[in-house]
Amino acid sequence: MKILSIAFKNINSLKGENFIDFEAAPFSGNTLFAITGPTGSGKSSILDVISLALFNQVPRLGKISKKEIREKGAILTRNQKEAYAKVTFENGSGRYTSSWSIEVNRNGNLNDYNMEIANLQDNSLLDLKKSEVPGKNKELIGLNYDQFIKSVLLAQGDFAKFLSAKKEERGELLEKITGTGIYRQLGIMAFERFKNETKEIESQQKEIKLFESYLLSKEELDVFNRDLKEKTSQTESLQKDLKLIEKQLELKENIKKQEKEISGLQVEESKLNQQLKEFEAEYGESLSQHEKVQPIAEDLQSWNRFQQELQSLKENLGRTLEKLEANKENTSGLIQQVKGFVNEDVSAENLKEKLNLFTEKIVSLQDEKTSLGRDYKSKLQLFKTEIRELKLNFPENDLQTGKKLLEELQAEQLQQKQQLEIDLKEVDLKKLISEKSRLKNDLEKAHDARQFSEKKLQLEKNSSKLTKDIQAYQPELEALPKVIEKEENLLISLKKDLEILQLKKENQLKTAKLEELRNSLKTGEACPLCGSEEHPYSEHLPEFEDKLEVLISAKNNEIEEQNKKLIQAQSKFAHLEESLKKAKKELIEIENQVSENKKLFSEKYPDFNLAEKINWETYIATINTKIENLDAFETTQQKLSATATGLPILEELDQILQQGKLLQQQLQASYSGNNIVQDSRELLDKWNALIHEKNYLRENEKEQKEQLSLQSKKYGELLEKLQPEIIKQGFESTEKAFSALLPGNKFLELKDKKDNILKQKSIATTGISTLQKQLKQFKENESQRTDEDLATEQSKKQGEFEQAKSTCEELRRKLENNNEYLSQLKKLEKQIAEKEKQSKRWRLLNTLIGDRQGKKFNDFAQDLTLSQLIHLANVRLKDLSERYKIDKANEDEDDGLVAIDEDMGGQRRSVKTLSGGETFLLSLSLALALSDLASRNVEINSLFIDEGFGTLDPETLDQTLDTLEKLQAESGKTIGIISHVASLKERIATQIQLTRNGQGYSSLTVKL
Repeated sequence: MKILSIAFKNINSLKGENFIDFEAAPFSGNTLFAITGPTGSGKSSILDVISLALFNQVPRLGKISKKEIREKGAILTRNQKEAYAKVTFENGSGRYTSSWSIEVNRNGNLNDYNMEIANLQDNSLLDLKKSEVPGKNKELIGLNYDQFIKSVLLAQGDFAKFLSAKKEERGELLEKITGTGIYRQLGIMAFERFKNETKEIESQQKEIKLFESYLLSKEELDVFNRDLKEKTSQTESLQKDLKLIEKQLELKENIKKQEKEISGLQVEESKLNQQLKEFEAEYGESLSQHEKVQPIAEDLQSWNRFQQELQSLKENLGRTLEKLEANKENTSGLIQQVKGFVNEDVSAENLKEKLNLFTEKIVSLQDEKTSLGRDYKSKLQLFKTEIRELKLNFPENDLQTGKKLLEELQAEQLQQKQQLEIDLKEVDLKKLISEKSRLKNDLEKAHDARQFSEKKLQLEKNSSKLTKDIQAYQPELEALPKVIEKEENLLISLKKDLEILQLKKENQLKTAKLEELRNSLKTGEACPLCGSEEHPYSEHLPEFEDKLEVLISAKNNEIEEQNKKLIQAQSKFAHLEESLKKAKKELIEIENQVSENKKLFSEKYPDFNLAEKINWETYIATINTKIENLDAFETTQQKLSATATGLPILEELDQILQQGKLLQQQLQASYSGNNIVQDSRELLDKWNALIHEKNYLRENEKEQKEQLSLQSKKYGELLEKLQPEIIKQGFESTEKAFSALLPGNKFLELKDKKDNILKQKSIATTGISTLQKQLKQFKENESQRTDEDLATEQSKKQGEFEQAKSTCEELRRKLENNNEYLSQLKKLEKQIAEKEKQSKRWRLLNTLIGDRQGKKFNDFAQDLTLSQLIHLANVRLKDLSERYKIDKANEDEDDGLVAIDEDMGGQRRSVKTLSGGETFLLSLSLALALSDLASRNVEINSLFIDEGFGTLDPETLDQTLDTLEKLQAESGKTIGIISHVASLKERIATQIQLTRNGQGYSSLTVKL
């Protein structure tokens, strides 16, 4: 992957649009370049552009959203409305441009950001959502965001911490730098999985112990089986006896029920006889009369129906005649209503014609009014368009007030134009565009000159500060040699004290070895060593100093602390010397820059004198005022043009309004309704309805008279047929014969009721006979014992049966529980065996890599990663400095990393004792090594290194740059170095230079 170009606009302090093409000159011939500029000028922002365009993230902020930009003021340049970042890169599959952009909408709020990828081979956009773009770039580049900023954008801060960190802290940093935190998670997961697997086994083992405690012994099992057999036999015998007693009691109960049922049927039979007698008395005569007229019942019903129909026909004919009279009155009323509507005489013959002519007249007037309305709206819209730029709150409902407002505005603008012509007398108002351009050029020159002036002041402040720093270094530099000498003398004194303590310890050990000889000495006998006959130490041994070990250990600690103080003083002295040298060098550079700044200012801005004190704010404000007045003059002209065009249109609108009022008066005099067509149609509909109703009623009248005549004839024929039959059955008249008919289904109901009584009486008689025969058989089989005796014996045997049955159930329950416990035990043992087999691998894995914090496997993985990283770092470090190698600390050393000093015979030194320049070299080698490690599966042809070069002496800086040039030549990589070191600028010809202006913005130039 190789970065070909970057383009951006309004990113952080880099205001405006910028474009850097790494394929064009000077980068095409010099792929090692520097990004230079003062602190805060936006050097690191160029790297932010790359990561933002690819992944929507920057190293200092993480993921970017409009909330981050709004709350932290990041990314989007202050007071700007839009920003974008674009990166064009090349990989094995082709060339692509990934872009990120954001803008402020018309309401002053940020829209959400947007991202997209373009394929430059066919100039097409990839079909992706903005959230999918970082993932697609990861796929195209072969690196995720964390890997990209560790293999392409190298920052030195993490590696400087990494060098001096303790083992625990170093592990965390290594996880952060290399992204290998997954090993800690794997260790924790192995521990948790093994814990979960064994937890279930332990729980099941507890269940087995519980079930074993519930099991019956062999003796208990035999006793329970024997008792169950005996009790089962007893319950079977008792059950037979209970069934026999139950049958005897049931028979006695049946006899009682049979006697009771016979008695009830006899009562029922008596009741039915009484009901039959009462029915005959109440309905016997009615049924007899109905049966007489039953043959002519249908003709009698027809006679009655004819009478009702004739009555109904007469009533309907009367109602139809009434409706004809009402129709006549309604027709007359409607003619009068239409007469009032059209304001003319109207008759039934000309009503429709008069109504249609009136409707056409009103519609014509309304159309003319509508046409005027459309003309008014059209002219009003034209008027609004012409005065749109005036932004007036124009009263559309009061044209005269609006006209007065427009005339007042015209007078006001004429007055303002005259005043602006006076203010702009030095400006040629006939050439507005050229004059405005000239003033803007003057303003830009003034801003640039102001930046030169402010830069001069800043350089003078920096010069003053450096002079004070140099003066402040001198006293401490003069005092430190004495402090170092004092610390050295104190260290020598401590070492002598340590030698004395160690000598005491050796003498004590020698004395202890003579203990056996002392024990053999006897008073009065000569000592074989010294010949003395007195042996005071044979009984009273000299006391040993038991605290010698503690004192020696404490003295060693003092020496170690004193050694640290001496090293710190020496390092401080070396650092102050280096700082003094650097400050003097920077002071000379600043003085040169001041001189160069003066020269450039005189050449570029001859109209200004840098020595004079110019009030830039006033000068720039004057130019801005002229530009604003020019804008105001242009606006005034536009407003005068708008008023001149708008006033004639207002006159036309007023004329249209007057014509509309006249039409409205004519309409109101002729018609006061809302919808003439609808009102006219309603009147016509009413007229047509009345005519239709009249025709319909006359047709009904004719039909009803014909039907009445026909029905009267049929009624006479039926009466002539019925009369002989009625006399024959003994009835005086047709009315009396008809009244003998029972209504509806009454005859059938009464007949069914009588038949039902007779049927129930027959059933009761038959039932009594049958039950008496059954009762006789029951009494023949009945027991001689009383109910009380049978119940007592049943209760006693039932108690014995229940007790025996309960005992059996209890015994069966215990035996079934025992069998269930045995089954559960076998099942659990089988499950445990299976789980032991399955958890064997988790037990082994937990033993190898698992623990609660994941430390075991993480430490192992980090140690392998660290070894590989140190090996690759030493390969890079050999090119940077042959003096040092990096190594891991031994058990007896400080647990930070160790630098092996080859110039000192392979002496191992803590990296904490290295100078700033030495620390940078080791950090750079680690950063390059991580880039090698992170990109071992992906070809990386672009590399950016951020800061750290300021701590190097000239010789080491040259050697470092030689190494980077060698790396560039060997790999063909494009390498960018971010720094403000002056000598680095001299060494690297191709530079991207950043300069700041006085408004907090920066500009970018490419220098060869």
